[in-house]
Amino acid sequence: MLDTTAGNFTLAGTRIVTPDGTIDGAVDIEGGQIVALRPGAHPPGSLDMGGDFLIPGIVDLHTDHVEAHVFPRAGVQWDFLNALMAHDAVVIAGGTTTVLDSLCVGASMKRPERRDLLVPLVAALERGRAEGLFRADHLLHLRCEICDPDTIALTDATIGSPLVRLVSVMDHTPGDRQSLDREHWLGRMAKDMGLDLAEARDAMAELLDRSARVGAEVRAHVVTQAQAAGLPIMSHDDRSLAHVDQAKAEGAVVSEFPTTLEAAAHARALGLAVVMGAPNLLRGGSQSGNVALRALLEADLCDVLSSDYIPRSPLDAAFAIGFDDSLPQDLTRAIAMVTDAPARLAGLTDRGRIAPGLRADLVQVRRMGTHNQVVAVWREGRRVY
Repeated sequence: MLDTTAGNFTLAGTRIVTPDGTIDGAVDIEGGQIVALRPGAHPPGSLDMGGDFLIPGIVDLHTDHVEAHVFPRAGVQWDFLNALMAHDAVVIAGGTTTVLDSLCVGASMKRPERRDLLVPLVAALERGRAEGLFRADHLLHLRCEICDPDTIALTDATIGSPLVRLVSVMDHTPGDRQSLDREHWLGRMAKDMGLDLAEARDAMAELLDRSARVGAEVRAHVVTQAQAAGLPIMSHDDRSLAHVDQAKAEGAVVSEFPTTLEAAAHARALGLAVVMGAPNLLRGGSQSGNVALRALLEADLCDVLSSDYIPRSPLDAAFAIGFDDSLPQDLTRAIAMVTDAPARLAGLTDRGRIAPGLRADLVQVRRMGTHNQVVAVWREGRRVY
């Protein structure tokens, strides 16, 4: 039985990953906050962690995973609140204590039903959070698709939610950004949507025409609304220097999932943070044939890792990076890429580090060879896993 009360306790016998390095010792928690770090201490009555690592709770800026529970099978749509609770259970089991559920605003071709489910899904998320149904802290990342004219109304309907922390501007039109090879895109879409190639080609032509007609207007509207709301803007799938220049001119602070080394380097030069998906590293490269995360890590051009579509991938990627002597990032920096750095980008300055005065969002991790076992998770001092 989990003790979910936020009491006063000490975690000892642990390797604490702090902003200044890893130390052996104890952490005191009172009233849901970290109050002290005690190097070398193992006070009587403390909870012995047996030499396991203690890291800050992971902060995930981008996960599409909730859709796997909303649409568990083709043609099946699940109850939104039940889907969110199932998603939450997977998230917390991966050591993520703060998750920005990344909901699509509008649609390109796949899942046109996203248009109808967005507003009620946001309402279900607000309800679940208000009623304390989630173990992790759930916030929102609005992923705005500019090739859909409905994105304007959907943005207006959701951007005022108090849970919204990030807005990304996406263009999934084939032939640019993520999918440069239109023929490859056609084959993939035909398979995913059950179309023959002729039908897929007609659908692509319609999408390209629609994007040409409305893309600029939708993009400008999304950017204006995000700026008015004071929300950080992320530019998605930047491929060229021009893409990054446009993002900078629009006030974006993040280049999310740049598809080339050149775009990532240009983003860094212009002061934009670079966010990449952790699965890219763990599977050995991009599933779309774009730049490999390892190449960006080797060039020290990645600031934040998100889960993208595998909820526990930030945890596994951070430890893989931290224990890889061929990469320039040590464990302290690697853990910061999934904790402190994303928290700062989302304006969540009360979490992301193991330091006095911050939230006691903590994860006990046991190394099992090259694998990682999440033993326990605390959110604001309450054990939730």
